[in-house]
This record gives sequence, C-alpha cells and structure tokens, in this order.
Amino acid sequence: MPELEVKHLPADSAPEDIAARLAEDGAVVLDKLVDDATLDRLADELEPWMEATRTGPDEFSGHCTRRTGALIARSETARELVMNEKILATVGKVLGHASNFQLHLTQIIAIGPGGEAQPVHRDQWAFDFFPFPSGYEVQCNTLWAMTDFTEENGATRLVPGSNRGPDGVEYKYEDTVPATMQRGSVLLYTGSVYHGGGANKSDATRCGANITYNLAWLRQEENQYLSVPPEIARELPDDLLRLMGYSRGAYALGYVGDLKDPLKILRGEEATVESTGLGSYEQAIERAEQLRADQSGESD
Repeated sequence: MPELEVKHLPADSAPEDIAARLAEDGAVVLDKLVDDATLDRLADELEPWMEATRTGPDEFSGHCTRRTGALIARSETARELVMNEKILATVGKVLGHASNFQLHLTQIIAIGPGGEAQPVHRDQWAFDFFPFPSGYEVQCNTLWAMTDFTEENGATRLVPGSNRGPDGVEYKYEDTVPATMQRGSVLLYTGSVYHGGGANKSDATRCGANITYNLAWLRQEENQYLSVPPEIARELPDDLLRLMGYSRGAYALGYVGDLKDPLKILRGEEATVESTGLGSYEQAIERAEQLRADQSGESD
C-alpha cells in the first residue's frame, strides 16, 4: 500500500489538473503561487487586527490559536487572494455542479507555540453534520502559507483520499500526514477531506490565510454582510460583491423584497428580477435536469 502524502503541483498548473487532483485526494498544494511582497503587505495590513484577536476558547478553535476574520473589510491584499483567477477557476470546476458558488469565510489562522493538534474533522460538518452524498462537493478551501508550513510548526494535517470515504469516521492524529509547504504556496482542500491543524512544537507562530468557498444555496460560515459594513461594501467591485453573496444563489434564493437584485439594492440603483442574470424558471429546471443526468452518468 503506497504511503499517504499531500501532493504538490506547480503554480502554473491548469485548473482542470488541480481539480482532478482534488477529486482524487481531496487536497493539493500549489507551490509559490504568490510572492513574498504580497504576503508582506497582507501581514502589515492585518497586524493590528491579529494582535487584538484572542486565542480560541476550546480544543477545536485552539487555546494557542488566533483566528482573525473580516479580511475583506480589513485588507486590500486579502481581496486579491479572494479573487485570485486560478483559484476561482479551480473552485468553479470543483463546485460546477451547482448554479453558483460564494465566499464562505475569510480568516487568518495563527497557531502559536505550544498549540495542540486540532481534532480531525470534515469542514462540511459545519452544515449541521448533514451527510452529503459521497462525491458531491459543497465546499472548496484554500490556506495560503504566510509562513513556511512544517511538521514541527503545525502544518495542516490531512488524510488524502478520505474525501471519497464514508462520513463519521474517527481518524486519529497518526492517520494524518502534514501538508508542508513554503511561504507563498497555497493548500487547496475540499470540505469532505478529513484534516486538522497540526501541533506547533516550534518557538514560532505558524500563520496562514484561510479563504473558503461553498455552494451559494448553503449558508456562509462568516456573515459577509456584517463583517463588511455597507459603507465599505459599496466601494468594492461588482465581481467581489457577487462572490460575497450579493447575487442570487440559485433561481429563487437571495433576492430582496419584491424580487429585487441585492447588488442593485446595495448600490441604491433601480432593481428588477431580470437583472440577476440567472435566467428564467424554465432555464433553471433545464439546468437541474442536466445536472441530474451528469451525476447519474446518463449524459454524454
């Protein structure tokens, strides 16, 4: 039996190849996708917020771990990572079975010295532990290495291939392998792969930017509408706002009042249902039928 490992791909890999690796293993590292200057800017912009963040209240959050959110409101550089073209193209492949996907959460995860290993889990358990069908992905995540990730300093640990296995498995620390990577690299992983933060046995903090995406018909983990105040949101580009949730999640989800477009409402513009861009009810039915055919193998 081959030894488990988190595989690496070069930064110029095609989204199709990245998505294929995610389908197989549930995780993959893209090496050096951003440069040090970008991460320096990110750290500078977020430093006061990170310093003010308290450590976690329980074992899962991490008693030595700080989780700083609301990155879009607090950092222009974080917005660049959220909108990274290669990442969005890959997420579109992984979550392409739905009409739309959205931003799920943004946070800096900083595991301090002495931090213990996080319980091994699936991120999709956040949806009230609903047992999604095997192979039906509802979430695609990124963890950008702001420092080197090593086994000693608490690199995220995963069970490659567990995305294709049953729900409710109780994996232990020794069942996992570390996703080691250089600063500027990014770990992509699905909501179905079993994983957890590693134990930090070093004397330095392991820091990563966790930016995740989910199907737009599911609730977001981080409430973007309050994390990013309207006065800031109104200054952001349309594409980012739609990703944050100012769009329809499917034909009948996410409108305002009498079927009005949330993006238009935010900007104080005249809004009608036709401005959503998701088509008619008949088109929604046609798309749903095609998706069912694709999932059952009936489609060419």
